[in-house]
Amino acid sequence: MENKVCLVVGAGDALGGAIARRFAREGFVTCVVRRTADKLQPLVDAIGEGGGKAFAYPCDARREEEVVALFEKIEREHGPIEVCVFNIGGNIRFSILEYSAKKYFKVWEMGCFAGFLTGREAAKRMVSRGRGTILFTGATASLRGGSGFAGFSGAKAGLRMLAQSMARELQSQNIHVAHVVIDGPIDTEFVRGSFPDMVKSRPADGLLAPEDIAENYWSLHVQKRSAWTHELDVRPWVEPW
Repeated sequence: MENKVCLVVGAGDALGGAIARRFAREGFVTCVVRRTADKLQPLVDAIGEGGGKAFAYPCDARREEEVVALFEKIEREHGPIEVCVFNIGGNIRFSILEYSAKKYFKVWEMGCFAGFLTGREAAKRMVSRGRGTILFTGATASLRGGSGFAGFSGAKAGLRMLAQSMARELQSQNIHVAHVVIDGPIDTEFVRGSFPDMVKSRPADGLLAPEDIAENYWSLHVQKRSAWTHELDVRPWVEPW
């Protein structure tokens, strides 16, 4: 039988890892990606201990040649990619008065351009097979920019429009594209360390659990349709295109 492959670009200890674990439980070969592959070994080991299959790959998703090579290698070694998840962001805060062009461009590369490269390569392969799911991780910043987050908001807004355009172009070819807005802070070490006052102001369950969000990603793949599930700071939502 042909393997079912799920590619998660931007995997780690939080949401990306939770998504990989969720698809692995359903029998998918999960290919997890970040710039330094050895940091993914704990995730690969955990999936293996749970009876799943996972493989780690290094890739700078901002580099076209690396992204193209990544897709070719995964499909050659494991089979056709059925689900592709883009889960990279650059949630960095700078005053607009201090924002250098270099910093802004890097945040855009991470949050938007890398999404274009990933989505394009996934779409090329999925269209030729007539099936596939492409999921983009968005943020509240794609809808409204916060003070100090001009770069992150611009990148995420661009990613949102990319996803919307792809969804409208590819839906007739049996390719499901969704943009998942994570409308609230995720319970991660980064959030707890970077925004301690915000965390203290919330109730004990006031942060979003990565496993709960990952369940939404699985449902989107299974249902093959967008569903309005927005509730402020409780769960992610998907725009009904």
